[in-house]
Amino acid sequence: MSITNLMVPGASALAGFCLAYGLAAWLWNLRDPSRLGVLELAEERIGRPGMLTRGWSRLAPVGERLLPFMGAERSRIERKLYIAGWRKESSAALFVTAKIVLLCVAAILISVLWQSTWGLGQAQKIALSAIVLGVALLAPNWWVEHRVRRRQSRLRNGFPDALDMLVICVESGLGLTAAMERVANEIRQLHPELSLELAAVNAEIRSGVDRAAALQSLNARTGLPEIRGFVGLLAQTLQLGTGVADSLRIYSTEFRDQRMHRAEERAAKTGTKMIFPLVFCEFPAFFLVAVGPAAVRLFDAFAV
Repeated sequence: MSITNLMVPGASALAGFCLAYGLAAWLWNLRDPSRLGVLELAEERIGRPGMLTRGWSRLAPVGERLLPFMGAERSRIERKLYIAGWRKESSAALFVTAKIVLLCVAAILISVLWQSTWGLGQAQKIALSAIVLGVALLAPNWWVEHRVRRRQSRLRNGFPDALDMLVICVESGLGLTAAMERVANEIRQLHPELSLELAAVNAEIRSGVDRAAALQSLNARTGLPEIRGFVGLLAQTLQLGTGVADSLRIYSTEFRDQRMHRAEERAAKTGTKMIFPLVFCEFPAFFLVAVGPAAVRLFDAFAV
């Protein structure tokens, strides 16, 4: 039995396993949001890590040896992973290791493609090899960008509620730190990620970190323009000594106006986005139902 006949079933089995594992992980994430929030807010998890986690941890040294040679790319990867929610020191190394594993899998698939006898021409093999290599190189970056966008979307959706509650707490007499702690506890079940970020700010302030530095850390962890403006407002308010409640109320009003403008902009784009489904999906069915019977009768009438 040749090596090609052995590599094709192996690659198919590996692809099937990855697909099944990804589907199972996706279904496992479709749980109760409150339970997900409790798990994300937990500092420790009981039990040993899974087999996949232990395997990746053993492969992490491979990526750690390559990180010192990456220069500015290393900083960009670490920042993206930091915003995406991976805060461990080995996250960048695991990301680089994943890219190396994908490149190895792509090399195996390309070798199987060139040794196969599937009737493909040389140009087709070159095109497929380029596609496989491009996917192996870009898929991890796309995945991280997708996770960043999803996390920022969840933070952006929860920020208006947290801001309104923060205004209410500050106007009722609570200090800024106590108000942020109260808001973090109140939105724990509804917006667990934003609650975790606010709780981290409170933990840094209680540990002795300056309040302005803790707020700047919040900006670095989220990367949202809304939170950047919120942090700048609070820093300016603390520096000038003006009323926090008045500043938060003004920013809350401006933020509502911005949210309304974004909603109006999305609503204005709806008509343009509906052109393609209308033209390619609804109009053919409409013409078939409206003009079809008349066309059949005309054919019958002029039939010889």
